[in-house]
Amino acid sequence: MRQVIVAGNWKMNASKETVNTLVMGILSGMSEVEAKVIVCAPSPYMSQVEALITHSQLNLGAQDLNVNASGAFTGEVSADMIKDFGAQYVVVGHSERRSMYGETDQVVADKVRVALENNLTPLFCIGETLEEREAGNMESVVTRQIQAVIDLSGIDSFKNIIIAYEPVWAIGTGVTATPQQAQDAHAFIRSMLAQNNADIAQSTPILYGGSMNPGNAVELISCEDIDGGLIGGASLKAEDFLQICKAG
Repeated sequence: MRQVIVAGNWKMNASKETVNTLVMGILSGMSEVEAKVIVCAPSPYMSQVEALITHSQLNLGAQDLNVNASGAFTGEVSADMIKDFGAQYVVVGHSERRSMYGETDQVVADKVRVALENNLTPLFCIGETLEEREAGNMESVVTRQIQAVIDLSGIDSFKNIIIAYEPVWAIGTGVTATPQQAQDAHAFIRSMLAQNNADIAQSTPILYGGSMNPGNAVELISCEDIDGGLIGGASLKAEDFLQICKAG
């Protein structure tokens, strides 16, 4: 039985005051949560979050990493830096990184490899755009994205990877994915993994990253192949985020 996982991606939203209020608000309701909960904070606030969640159920994650261990890479964050704050998770290949910063499947696969080599669990994001969806290319797109990781790190690497399926066409576009569309995509992803290793396919968590909110979380997470959510906007409000966490 796969554990439900809910990860909050705060993106570029934070201040010392709002971080304190948000984390304390989440912690106040964690006694009623059975899911594994991860908060992925902007790097300047990771130390603050680390101090706030010590001895709690909350887990800390980063939003990206550089493949280099150190050096002249101004503005970048290494795996060692992430681990230095007690974080165990890192978002890799988010649709915004792919679309805004030109991260290719190979770049993302390299980041997954480096995360794994440093004992960080990647929240490995995959998914198709609206144009790709309308062209009927969802399956080929997610297959290509996953295959890049398999080719570089092997199917066994998915023992330590959390997949997050982001239908880019359903994020901030006004177009909403139905629970059935989400389940169908997750089932396809699991079947694609099963072509390589059936056991790993069954054990790999696949989160839904398409605008999950308190209103649809229960229905989505109850789907057979949806194991939780990667939450954007709703993760910035403690009450909303807790409702999603409790849906699992």
